[in-house]
Amino acid sequence: MQEDSESTNFIVFLYRWRKPILIITGIAIAASILFSSTWFITPKYKSTVIMYPVSSSSISKALLSVNPSAEQDILQFGEEEQTEQMLQILNSNRIRDKVIDKYNLMEHYDINPGSEYKNTYLFKAYEKNISFRRTEYMAVKITVLDKDPVIAANIANDISELLDSTKSAMQKNRAKKALQIVEEEYLDLKNEVQAMEDSLTELRSYGVIDYESQAEMINQQLAIELARGNKAGVKALEDKLAILAKYGGAYVSIRDALEFEKKKLSEVKAKYEEAKIDANEVLPQKFVVNSAYPAEKKSYPIRWIIVAVTTLSTLILTVLVLIILESLSGYSKKKKTIRST
Repeated sequence: MQEDSESTNFIVFLYRWRKPILIITGIAIAASILFSSTWFITPKYKSTVIMYPVSSSSISKALLSVNPSAEQDILQFGEEEQTEQMLQILNSNRIRDKVIDKYNLMEHYDINPGSEYKNTYLFKAYEKNISFRRTEYMAVKITVLDKDPVIAANIANDISELLDSTKSAMQKNRAKKALQIVEEEYLDLKNEVQAMEDSLTELRSYGVIDYESQAEMINQQLAIELARGNKAGVKALEDKLAILAKYGGAYVSIRDALEFEKKKLSEVKAKYEEAKIDANEVLPQKFVVNSAYPAEKKSYPIRWIIVAVTTLSTLILTVLVLIILESLSGYSKKKKTIRST
């Protein structure tokens, strides 16, 4: 019964104050419609690009690796780590500065170039109109708001392309330094192998072809010639043994070292070829799911939301103020009645 009484009292209260409530609410509706119009708020159009990062940025590992893993597959979509890296690059000042310069956003956003805080205002406007976020499916969404729908779409698509060039430039800088290091090692090792081969060629000119087999054969033949008593043959064989004794150790040392260095050279050459590919070739750094296009309808402001929120807020505030005023009025009358009695 008490609840019914309170409800009835509230309805009576609204009916009693219906005219000021309706007038104030009507004014709020008219004002919200007026101030949300294009005269006061510049409409903005939204364009978006949705893309996935690639799982591997190393061309050589993806294409030349004998047993590539899933992370090295050039057709594999990237996961959380690659998505976070992509977001970090998109938020970098490299991309921001290029977009600002290309579209002259200082003038486009109506920022006074003579202002003391022009860059602060410019960067805030950039962050307000251009945003990047990760979707629930681990993709990255580029969102651009602008008063010109064509510019909004162009900026979104350009940022998508700038991701490729920016990330590739960062990787190329590192890849070229790596190539320089590997190239120097490869060339030094190649020259060293060539010098060792030249040394073996010179030793062969003295008759040292295969130390072990030659020594065995000459010793066998020497025994035969000694048994025959062939002094000339013995003398010739002893001369050959003297040559082997003089150059054989060097021959064996260089030959064994050359075999090891050739294996090492083969491994370094493979790394050198991989480094050349990484330093000179380029692959896209993303899979674009949706490209941006000029929007046909504005996305900001949403007038019905502004009108609805303003109207509801005004109605609630008006009722609260009237309740307070009526309570104060009742309290004042009650106080006067007490005094008179």
